[in-house]
Amino acid sequence: MKGNQSPYDEEFSNQGEMSFLDHLEVLRWHLVRSVIAVLLFMTLAFIFKEFVFDQIILAPQKSNFLTYRLFCDLSHYLDLGDKLCFNDISFSLINITMSGQFTTHILVSAVAGIILAFPYILIEVWRFILPGLKQSEKKSAMALVFFGSLLFMGGVLFGYYVISPLSVQFLGNYTVSSTVSNSISLNSYISTLTSITLACAIVFQLPIIVYFLSKVGILTPQLMKAYRKHSIVVVLILAAIITPPDITSQILVAIPLVFLYEVSIIISRMVVRKQAT
Repeated sequence: MKGNQSPYDEEFSNQGEMSFLDHLEVLRWHLVRSVIAVLLFMTLAFIFKEFVFDQIILAPQKSNFLTYRLFCDLSHYLDLGDKLCFNDISFSLINITMSGQFTTHILVSAVAGIILAFPYILIEVWRFILPGLKQSEKKSAMALVFFGSLLFMGGVLFGYYVISPLSVQFLGNYTVSSTVSNSISLNSYISTLTSITLACAIVFQLPIIVYFLSKVGILTPQLMKAYRKHSIVVVLILAAIITPPDITSQILVAIPLVFLYEVSIIISRMVVRKQAT
């Protein structure tokens, strides 16, 4: 093998094409490197558990969380008094199984590893498909890696800083009677936080999905415009699934999703026009 050239690059450059087994071998190494990246970030998250849990995971439980402070500042700016300010959360977290905290530690570390390694995973995907692309397609593929990572991280931040704290506030303080106190299991809290964050990250990939569907001719801007009203209904349903049952959270989720849908229409139009030229 010459220099740092991978087996895939060398084989592709020498023969111009590869057998199915050769492709599987190359794919295996890309998957191995991706898994190593996830394990590396997972290990770092596992080691720095105090920072991960106290400063990130458990932060939305505290009344001085950034989102709560911003809502309170907005309330004062609009002369609404403390109407948008959040009170201290009245629930306590408990662990009810012997290995509960340890397994939660591993789960959170794994999720953190996947999130932090996601841009590198996309790079590995790009490296795998790169030799089979035309010169004009290579820049588009690299742009997809960049915007895919940007949208994923944007979804993570949106889920963590907007939807998760509102969910924690609503569900944590909700009671059917003043005689019933909330003692929530640590696993339930973590599951709610991670599922909301990852769901937002996945939903934010809509423009990338539309790009590929438009590329293969499944979606067109005309079709997306025709089903715009239907898409709003779907967006509201998704917002209701992702968020707790309060109208404020659903609206906060629906607005960026509708915006992403409109951006996706523009992307689909650009793809169709480029293919027509």
